[in-house]
Formats: sequence, C-alpha cells, structure tokens
Amino acid sequence: MQNSRLVYSTESGRICPRCSQPRKKCRCKKRTRKAHPAKAGYPQDGIIRIRREVKGRGGKTVSTVFGVPLEGPDLKRFAKTLKQCCGTGGTIKDGVIVIQGDHRDTLAATIRDQGYQVKIAGG
Repeated sequence: MQNSRLVYSTESGRICPRCSQPRKKCRCKKRTRKAHPAKAGYPQDGIIRIRREVKGRGGKTVSTVFGVPLEGPDLKRFAKTLKQCCGTGGTIKDGVIVIQGDHRDTLAATIRDQGYQVKIAGG
C-alpha cells in the first residue's frame, strides 16, 4: 500500500490530493484557479466565431457564438439581442452564447452591425 493516498476522512471530509489537507483548509486551491481559460480552443483575438453544433444535443441543431469580448450583464444583453434577431431561444454557458437552430448567417450579419469582426467557423 505504498501508492495509496488518502481521499476522504470521516473526521474532516474530502482531502485535497495536492496538499493532503482537508478541502476547507486547502492551501493550493487559490493558486491553481485561472481567471478565464480559453474556451473551446479558440484564441481570444477579438474575432467572434459562430459555429453550428449537433453533437450531444439529441440531434437538435444549435448555433454557438464564441469569443465575445463582453462579460456579465453586457453579455446577457448581447445574447438577448441575438436571440431576438433570430426569433428563437438560447442561453449562455461558460461565456459561450448558444442559440437554438442554424442561424449562422443571421447572427453574422447582426454581429457585424454591432461593430465586431465575425468568422463563421467550421463547415
């Protein structure tokens, strides 16, 4: 049992695998968090990319918008504008705007009108 490491203790609960301290007293969790990791492998170069996705959605098609340089309430307002121009629903997940249906051309035109650079990614 040399390679075993403690994962859970009945006294203190979950144990951090890096520092071997209880999760509540973990010394390494604050250092390892990143502010905003690059999403979906796209570079953060100021260009908004629109992609059509079907995988993992039960065969339903969605348009995803990556790389929007907005956060919080500004991103919500921007997503609301995009949903209204397409006349459909959508959501925001991890900074990515997901619009129901294939609306890549409509979204690209609307985003260009807002003053951003746009690329339609994928096929």
